[in-house]
Amino acid sequence: MYRIQMSLFRIRNVAGSLLLVTASFCLLASLSLPAAAQSDKDKPAEKSAADKSDKQDKPGLPPLPADAHAQQSMELNGKTLHYTATVGTLPTRDKDGKEAGQVVFTAYTVEGSNRPVTFAFNGGPGASSVYLNFGAIGPKHLEGVGNEGDSPSDPATLVDNPGTWLDFTDLVFIDPIGTGFSRASVPEAEAKKLFYSTKPDIEYLSRVVYDWLVKNNRLSSRKYLVGESYGGFRGPRVTHYLQTQLGVAMNGIVLVSPYLNPTIEDNGDLSPIPWMVSLPSITAAHLEREHKLTPQAMQEVVSYTFGDYATDLFKGRTDPEATQRIVKRVTEMTGLDPQFVKYSGGRLEISAYLREVHREEGKIGSVYDSNVTSYDPFPYSPDQRSNDPLLETLIAPTTTAMVDFVTRTVGWKVDARYNALSFEVNRLWDGGDELRKGSVEDLRQAVAADPKMRVVIAHGWNDLSCPFMGSVLTVNQMPLMGTDTTRVAVREYPGGHMFYTRESSRLELRKDVMDMVNKH
Repeated sequence: MYRIQMSLFRIRNVAGSLLLVTASFCLLASLSLPAAAQSDKDKPAEKSAADKSDKQDKPGLPPLPADAHAQQSMELNGKTLHYTATVGTLPTRDKDGKEAGQVVFTAYTVEGSNRPVTFAFNGGPGASSVYLNFGAIGPKHLEGVGNEGDSPSDPATLVDNPGTWLDFTDLVFIDPIGTGFSRASVPEAEAKKLFYSTKPDIEYLSRVVYDWLVKNNRLSSRKYLVGESYGGFRGPRVTHYLQTQLGVAMNGIVLVSPYLNPTIEDNGDLSPIPWMVSLPSITAAHLEREHKLTPQAMQEVVSYTFGDYATDLFKGRTDPEATQRIVKRVTEMTGLDPQFVKYSGGRLEISAYLREVHREEGKIGSVYDSNVTSYDPFPYSPDQRSNDPLLETLIAPTTTAMVDFVTRTVGWKVDARYNALSFEVNRLWDGGDELRKGSVEDLRQAVAADPKMRVVIAHGWNDLSCPFMGSVLTVNQMPLMGTDTTRVAVREYPGGHMFYTRESSRLELRKDVMDMVNKH
């Protein structure tokens, strides 16, 4: 959801050569969008008396409103859960202390003592947090979005989410500058330096987490962080920065379809790893179409990938029969045209696969889940010219639902444009060498520094934007720090990048995270 969440996710826009990372989706929306259906249990919004005297918005733009609150309730496991929804802002400042922007957050809190709090980021860069919010873990879930056959013109209906984490942790969804309603109040050139590159992004977002904790008297609470796609890149770095620079320790991290190790797919001419990363997810999609997708079946796929597949790839031309063995087995595993597999040498390039797998139907598969399709509007073009099929269906319903929720249900009456996914942020983004380094180094250091911190890395089997096998390979190479082999664990579920669009997978994720929280 919607990476959405596609959080986001690494989004590959082949037509525009646009590489995004995370469940993020591409639409900028205005407040004139139609209202989304809401629960009739939602009570009228109540605005706070927050002080707005320090706001320094760009000239010509109306100031962002004071924080607003709404008392809400939902049914969860046969019980009524009462909570407060808050939409508000936190300032970001330059090195001289002058306000440089406003970060908008959406928080859900429940009365009670010893409540943990979880901070959530999507990715992009350029994605708002709506995808994790309405797709995965918030108290409301956006129906009919993110799966095969869903239509963006259907009503954007929010319902109680049985997969929410709100009964066991408060939730704070953070929209980085340039996403959602968050915005810089400095010129573009300065905003690029302060917000739109890897290290400043980590530093100011870490400070936002710190400032929310201080503002709400929650420094002593147990603290968790969840990031999807590029938000999964942010997760270990924000955690390590909070530990070592701001003096705030996280109890646990959840990385959803994370963009964790960017270089793992490099150099497919020499290394077998790029092909080892993609083959299991392509096979999972075929098994699902055959109604044969099970954990046992996937374990057999992974065993072959680590074993004979990797060995035969390494042999190359030293064993004339190695490629023949690969082609035969990969054809059986994936159900693809034998000629297509033969000409690829059993090395399945993702963009070629997505055009091939549904070609006879005139359709193209999504990089987030190749079983989610749309008709290919340019079927005879040598390259993909359309946007991602799943991405295209998410824009309208997620934007509509979020704008209506913020402005009508919570009553945060903002006169501004909403960016579910900002291509402008992506255009301005400077990844540089820091992006290529990934976040594995920070993950290792954060885990080493805190023997009680736990990490769940969650993936959908069908995801080809951030394949689960990349995280499996990455975690397998981490040293075992302590006797608990589950302290850093990869969890896999049916579905794709936004596997949580499937209720069964969303419920399994909830269970795995609840188990992690209960260990503290």
